[in-house]
Amino acid sequence: MEKVIALLWCTDGTDRAAFNAGLLTRLPKALIAAGASNIRLNLEDAISAAGAHLRQSRGARQHDAAVQFWLPSANRLLRGGIDAALSAAADHWHGWIVAESTIIANTAHPAAPGQRTTGWAQLAFLTLPKRLSHGDWLALWQDRHTQVAIETQANFEYVQNLVVRPLTDNAPPYVAIVEECFPEAALTDPFAFFDAVGDPARFKANLDRMMESCDRFIERGTIDVIPTGQYTA
Repeated sequence: MEKVIALLWCTDGTDRAAFNAGLLTRLPKALIAAGASNIRLNLEDAISAAGAHLRQSRGARQHDAAVQFWLPSANRLLRGGIDAALSAAADHWHGWIVAESTIIANTAHPAAPGQRTTGWAQLAFLTLPKRLSHGDWLALWQDRHTQVAIETQANFEYVQNLVVRPLTDNAPPYVAIVEECFPEAALTDPFAFFDAVGDPARFKANLDRMMESCDRFIERGTIDVIPTGQYTA
């Protein structure tokens, strides 16, 4: 089995709510018919919009939705139905095969099929800093940063997706895609985000530790970070 993450772009001027509704109604069925399973959609919805100030951009026009799913094989020869379903759902799309590592499973707020997970999901799309080799970057991220992310944030789900290879030509140069779920309060309250409600000293310590760790393996201004709503198909 192979996991795929695809990013979808709609045409300029498309109504966001209508785009989201179309994806939720039609895309999972089309992907399932083409052989996909364990489908998850990440959409920018009315709840996640409150966290617009948390967005980071590497400069290019960011995607409008993400979909994650598993396939028996993502080989191009066997992927025709999948590609057609994604092309029908968006103006254009890019996709990657990824290796999923679930650091924190969502046992606190599991969503039933067809429902939105409580809170919100932060998607971070990482690129490789020019100053690091891929091996050094990977060690800094997974071996050193992982524990920092667990200990300094109020995340109740934490999934690291290491990019294996792109499925589309000219895909953004991401090397990893990270998803973390937080309580809704963390959209607007940094103390809630950093698991330090009512504790300014803990907030500063967690924030400083997180920023120091991120600066080891992330070049500021070269990644995309987007708050989303997580939907289980």
